[in-house]
Amino acid sequence: MQILILGFLIPLIGTTLGSAFVFLLKKEINPKLKNLLQGFAAGVMLAASIWSLIIPAIDLSGDNPYTCYIPAAIGFILGMMLIMLFDIYVSKKMKKNVNMLNLAVVIHNIPEGLSVGVAFAAAMHGDAFLATTALALSLGIGIQNIPEGSIISLNLVPEKSKFKAFLQGFLSGVVEPIASIIAYLLMMYITPTMPYLLSFAAGAMVFVVVDELIPSSHGNICNIGICIGFVIMMVLDVKNRKKSTGKAKKGNGKSVLENLFLDEEERLLFT
Repeated sequence: MQILILGFLIPLIGTTLGSAFVFLLKKEINPKLKNLLQGFAAGVMLAASIWSLIIPAIDLSGDNPYTCYIPAAIGFILGMMLIMLFDIYVSKKMKKNVNMLNLAVVIHNIPEGLSVGVAFAAAMHGDAFLATTALALSLGIGIQNIPEGSIISLNLVPEKSKFKAFLQGFLSGVVEPIASIIAYLLMMYITPTMPYLLSFAAGAMVFVVVDELIPSSHGNICNIGICIGFVIMMVLDVKNRKKSTGKAKKGNGKSVLENLFLDEEERLLFT
């Protein structure tokens, strides 16, 4: 339970740290550091989308090669389309309005929170090894939230006091643990929706990466960050999946996540 709470709070902690820069800085974070952090976060989120979300969604959709990808495809498309529609709406209303800028950040925080909740639900349902992957995803998002929080609070300084700017930056990140809790509860109590929720979170998170993180970062320092983040998350995820799957297959030949969908009669056949 402590790991679960920590995992839900890490992204908010990142936003809070970034927002606190309003008390220390007069300008934004150093551009090179910002590009490195955003690149690293983009790499982590892309790798997590593939190995933590899309591949498990396909694994949970059966063994038929002609239909197993359908839930993952539907969820992924819905995730991207929903966040894209929100983004289009906010972009039309923004017109350099600081409040709309904050709303855009809040909307982009939702899929990040969903992905964390989904990852921890899979870990709690399955094997403790998967908790490492979920924590790594949460940490990657938290790192990305540091420059994001600083941008919000620093943009508000001309209009508001530093404390109010910090508070609004902090509040923009509160949506993430809320989204994480909602996704976690859905995954825990409506398990048949798991393939769709996993891929939905992946689609939403990939949209944030390609629409927000990568375009706002520049230069080779960003590319290096993407490479490092992607490889680290890939290694952690594949390593943990192998350990988890190997441990489960000693019992009944099925992976940890596949065991979630065994009905009671099928469970008895393997015990």
